[in-house]
Amino acid sequence: EFMQSSWDVEEVQAKGIQHIASFVKDENAFPYLLRLTAVITFAMKTHVTSLEIQVHGCRLLLEILSQALEQGVVMALDRSGTSCLLATVRTHSGNEQLLSLLCTLLMMVSASEVAAENLRKAGIIPDLLSILRRFLHNDKICFSCCGVLWSLAVSGNSEDTPGLLENAVPVTSAVLQKHLQNGAVAEAACSALWALSLQGCLADNDYEPTTALLLDALRTNPERAVLVKNGCLALASLLRVSEIAALTLITDSEGSGIDLIKEICHLHFHDSGVVGAVCLLLQEMAQYDDVVLDMLSQKVEKLLFEIKIQFPFG
Repeated sequence: EFMQSSWDVEEVQAKGIQHIASFVKDENAFPYLLRLTAVITFAMKTHVTSLEIQVHGCRLLLEILSQALEQGVVMALDRSGTSCLLATVRTHSGNEQLLSLLCTLLMMVSASEVAAENLRKAGIIPDLLSILRRFLHNDKICFSCCGVLWSLAVSGNSEDTPGLLENAVPVTSAVLQKHLQNGAVAEAACSALWALSLQGCLADNDYEPTTALLLDALRTNPERAVLVKNGCLALASLLRVSEIAALTLITDSEGSGIDLIKEICHLHFHDSGVVGAVCLLLQEMAQYDDVVLDMLSQKVEKLLFEIKIQFPFG
């Protein structure tokens, strides 16, 4: 009521947000905090030019969302809440510190299919791509934005956003290239590329460089099971529609893709998710005669036999 009585007074809203934040550590206050998210986002939208309110509002929403995740509560911001976050993105597009907070918040919010749909319809994709281009050096921003892109791609049809998700392919590839050594960011970028490939967002001239880049990611981070699984699924998605991708895999300048696949499969041999992704990739490879010859020469059938023994009911 204190905040609602003076929406237009910035100082009142700032104090109100600080007061709400004082209850964050009180476990009993959580149900009430959930109900106050709309108040927080309205204050942020009303005073969108106030950096203080945006920073404190983002931090408070992050705290509430984190608690919701810990307690298994699905919290979806409505259209008004997502439009508030988008307004903050556009108003403070050059503030790296705020965007770092905000992109983390967007990633958490977009985990809800409803919120992801609202963000996509509000037109956030060009803003995300602009942020990535501008702050490609910032691993935290890159990690979060790739997470949002993954959610947007998997939660809807690319026909809803013609051309926009296609534009995400070179930007996401640039993130992966820049942060190959950063396992967490590389993992997020591989996941985003997988989702984009499933939506048919890659052009013909994307298949060769994207395949080579995904192979680089697997070579650089072979110990990361999620990256390996999603990287293999992304490769399988590319090979499903492109012989160029298949030929790139077996003629990669850094070494045989088949050898790499065998190595990562043995490394994660007890992880059914990784092994399943490898099997799907091998299945897509087998549709091309030239690739099959390479698979035979490198005794892939021995690997398949080992997998059958390991997972007899697979």
